[in-house]
Amino acid sequence: MHDLLVIGGGINGTGIARDAAGRGLDVVLVEKDDLAQHTSSASTKLIHGGLRYLEMYDFALVRKALIEREILLRAAPHIIWPMRFVLPHDKDQRPAWLIRLGLFLYDHLGGRKLLPGTSVLRRKTTHKLDPLKDEFRLAFEYSDCWVEDSRLVVLNAVDAKERGAEVHTRTACTKLVRHKDHWEATLTSAGNTETRKFRAVVNAAGGWVDEIIDLADPQDSATHLRLVKGSHIIVPKWHEGEHAYFFQNADGRIMFAIPYERGEFTLIGTTDIPYTANKDKVEITEDEIAYLCAGASEYYKRAITPDDVVATYSGVRPLYDDHAASASKVTRDFVLHYDTEGGAPLLSVFGGKITTYRELAEEAVAELAPLFDGLPKTWTRHASLPGGDIPAANFDAYLSGLVLTHPHMPVELLTRLARAYGTRTRALLGDADSMADLGRDFGGGLTEREVAWLVDQEFARSAEDILRRRSKLYLHMTKEEQGAFTDWFAARYA
Repeated sequence: MHDLLVIGGGINGTGIARDAAGRGLDVVLVEKDDLAQHTSSASTKLIHGGLRYLEMYDFALVRKALIEREILLRAAPHIIWPMRFVLPHDKDQRPAWLIRLGLFLYDHLGGRKLLPGTSVLRRKTTHKLDPLKDEFRLAFEYSDCWVEDSRLVVLNAVDAKERGAEVHTRTACTKLVRHKDHWEATLTSAGNTETRKFRAVVNAAGGWVDEIIDLADPQDSATHLRLVKGSHIIVPKWHEGEHAYFFQNADGRIMFAIPYERGEFTLIGTTDIPYTANKDKVEITEDEIAYLCAGASEYYKRAITPDDVVATYSGVRPLYDDHAASASKVTRDFVLHYDTEGGAPLLSVFGGKITTYRELAEEAVAELAPLFDGLPKTWTRHASLPGGDIPAANFDAYLSGLVLTHPHMPVELLTRLARAYGTRTRALLGDADSMADLGRDFGGGLTEREVAWLVDQEFARSAEDILRRRSKLYLHMTKEEQGAFTDWFAARYA
């Protein structure tokens, strides 16, 4: 009998599996699709406190997220890095003193140590307001962090496996039978089924959490989730510099414009729209594209139109239904429901933010701790994620060393690999001394050597897994290159 079945391969599921496996539990994680295929790869890709939640007086959530921001920055400095955000202001918005007060709280609520604090920008003394319309003469600049969200999920799964967990993608839990002291779970993959026994089940299925509850207890037909769709557009680089912009829309919602993918693009999002359609196929609408273009164009001198959009993505946030009046005001905090009605426990996870996933995992395992005598104490607070054990979290110094030891490889390639794999880049490269040693180049710098690593080490099972989640290389390859790689991968790994 196993200790724990974790259902769901998003950030919450992989985080819980990692935490539990690291404490010695016998863990099995199943995901019906690919890791991070749904909500966890469709975020705005920020590790942040949530400045707008101060306006909702949710100080506890902001403080919790700000504390986690620094913990995660230390744990994975290759996929998480600081970013400065410029918040333009004009006379029609909230008073400047009120925004400055909010940013003062944002700087100090979480015990900030690694990131610089807020500063005031004026058009006559900075170029950061140049891309914006002339009426924006004042701005505030504050710090948050960027994250490669789907890689964060994958690295948690990799760490869980290395600590003893089983990780099965494209494997669905299709039946749950509760007994007094255990569960019988039917796991289905590629038409094959098997039944295993578990002392407890964690339901971290995200948008499908209610379906798993119904699977475990058909009598429970309650709806616990409020599904909110968030969509993003990707346009060519719209401003110079590594800073992002925080826009306040006239309808009260906020929007980010962020340098994306080596600074070659700008990512703009997000929307907050109630959602009831197909959760497996979430797509942006023309109205959402128009909304995002119009919102950014209220600030940029050079208007953005739907014709400028080169790519989009959308996801559904499975938020805990707190009956808030509007989708944008539904709580982003997480709720854990521990159910022992009639036998073995079922722990269901509702809501949450990518920033607070580690704390969520700690709390989830704490709920389960009474089942397991002598469970070790928490450990993830000071532990690096795979590839994140960079000395002093100094990514630039690590990259400089990598460039010195691989002088015959393009710096752009080494930079991308170091950002993706951190200290494991050397293991991926092995004895390769040049591009020729890495095998076929499929475009965008993707080589056979990297593909083999992603299949062997990071659970990749399709071309899409590689091009859209473990990397964003589809943005740097032609359609012909993407098609050729897809055909090659299908033939090679059939």
